[in-house]
Parts: sequence; structure tokens; C-alpha cells
Amino acid sequence: MRMNCRKLLAALCLLGTQTLVAQDIHLSQFYETPILRNPALIGLFNGDYRVQAVYRNQWNSVTIPYQTGALSAEMKFPVGNSEDFVTAGLQFTYDRAGTARLQSVQVLPAVNYHKSLSQDKNMFLSVGFTGGIVQRQFDQTKLTFNNQYTGGQYDATAPTGEEGRLALRGYSYLDVGAGISFNSTIGENEDINYYIGAAMFHFNRPKLSFYKDALVALDPKITFNAGITFPLEERLKLIAQYNQIHMGAYSEYLGGALLGYSLYDDGLESTRAFYFGAYLRYNDAIIPSFRLDMEKYEVGITYDANISGLKPATKGVGGFELSLVFKGFLNSRNSTMEAVHCPRF
Repeated sequence: MRMNCRKLLAALCLLGTQTLVAQDIHLSQFYETPILRNPALIGLFNGDYRVQAVYRNQWNSVTIPYQTGALSAEMKFPVGNSEDFVTAGLQFTYDRAGTARLQSVQVLPAVNYHKSLSQDKNMFLSVGFTGGIVQRQFDQTKLTFNNQYTGGQYDATAPTGEEGRLALRGYSYLDVGAGISFNSTIGENEDINYYIGAAMFHFNRPKLSFYKDALVALDPKITFNAGITFPLEERLKLIAQYNQIHMGAYSEYLGGALLGYSLYDDGLESTRAFYFGAYLRYNDAIIPSFRLDMEKYEVGITYDANISGLKPATKGVGGFELSLVFKGFLNSRNSTMEAVHCPRF
């Protein structure tokens, strides 16, 4: 039994089957990595710049923890004397999984153009693009194979039987994506903000195989995005967000809401508040969430409580996730601080 499990692990890590590669990096705080979600969503914040960092630790109770780190930065600029804006961004991610230390590193620049559609209120149509390099590798010394078991004993020096088949321990590929979004306000006082968007990633179908198998390609990924924030009382507001993914045979539906309470009597424009709520990843996890905003700084914490078929093995334990955000305005003539209308959420 042990030999079969070992071989299965090796196959999952190395073969790159369609089922395996159909899953990109997943974060419960998807709203903190807009380039990975939809490049047309970068720049939808109140400020000129924003830096976001997210760390995720998952499945400690089942296997060697899966660890994911993401760091992104965005900078928003006005276009001449118009009410259009351009946002430039950069996304870096690091992911390590399992015994074989299968890891992926992404560096993805992005750009987004926000076209103003109204002179009376915030209403923008945004088109974004991203493209960069991804590097994947694993540690072959951490794997064992059936051929290394002789007489019921494991021999690390024995041939694995994969020497003639395994072509690579690592490889790199180019990845591209594009998206579109619409961002505006509604309500008598224009105090309800919302956005909708859609994006496609991997439409260049990069090849993924440690065996140099040209038939193993990454499926295109389509995402649908939406969010709305609206006041409930003078110091109370609700933020709801939704993300939907389709990639090959895999689909994901993730949505939820946070209730925010202003720490000071500055109304809904307060930049100091705390939020609590929950998200649901359909058929997978319930995600209690907490966020604290302190003007330029934000701290977010979520925890995945597993409800999928893996629950007996995980005992309901899922993934812990921490995010840190820093944002603000530039002290320059190119700042968006004085802009009458500006894309934000």
C-alpha cells in the first residue's frame, strides 16, 4: 500500500494531468490580488498607490502545509486634462505544495486603462492586460518510486525507473490574460459603489509538463467578478464581493460580505473602521473574515473551515490567510486626490 501511495504522489506531481493543472493559485482574500482575479480591476481604490501582501498556510492537518505568498503593487495616474486614468501594476506570487516541494513563481506586470463615461458622476469602463513569466520546479530527491523497493526494503540509491522519461526538474513559460470591468455609483447621493467584470487567462495555452509532453497544456481560465458597497446607517456599511472561475472541468463560486463600522464619527467616508463577516466557497469552505482599516493601512484575516468531502481527513481544518495593505496619495501634481471623478470601490 505504501508503494502505491508513493507512486501516486509522484504521478500527481510530475505528470501534469489536465485535472491537476486546471487549478491556479487560490486565495480566500481574492479581492486583495486584483491582477490574478482580473487585470481590469486594478486601480479601483481611493488613492494613487496601493501595495498588498497576502500569506496563506493550508492543510496542516493532512500533509506538509501548502504555502502561498502574494505581493502586488498598483500606481494610478490621470491622463492629461481628461477624466481618464491609467493604472500600472505588478504581481509576484510564490506557491509551494506537498512532499515534492512542487513550487511555482509568477511575475506578472499589468496595465489598465479607465475610460470615463460620464461628466456627472463616477462611471468608468476599464480594460486591463497582464503578461509575464511563470517558473515551476520540484525536488526529485523528496520522492520515492516502486522500483526503489526491493524485498520490501527501500533503497534510496536504487534507480527510480524514471531516468529515461523525466526530462525536466523545472521549466518556465509565458502567461497572458486580459479583462474588462465597469465601475460606477448609484443612489440618490451616489453613495452606492459597484463594479462588474470578466477576464480570461492562459489564452496562449502554455505547455505544462516535466516530461516535455506537448499535449499537456494549461486550459484557459474565465473569471466573472462583482462587488457592491452601500450604507446601512451613518457609521455602518456593507461590502459584498463575488468571484466565479471556470477552467477546463473545474469551476469555483466564491462570495460573501463584510459589515463595516466606522471607528470615528466621520460618516461613510471614514478611513478608520473594522469589518467582520464571512465568505463561502461553494462545496468547499466557509470563510470567517475580519478586516481593520487604519487610514493608510489595512489588515485582513480569514480562515477556511473545510466543508468538502475532504472534511473527515482535515477535521474541518482548512487554510489560514493574512493580508496587509498600504495605500495613499502622492504629493505631486499627478495625484488623483483632487480629481472630481476617479475609479474607486
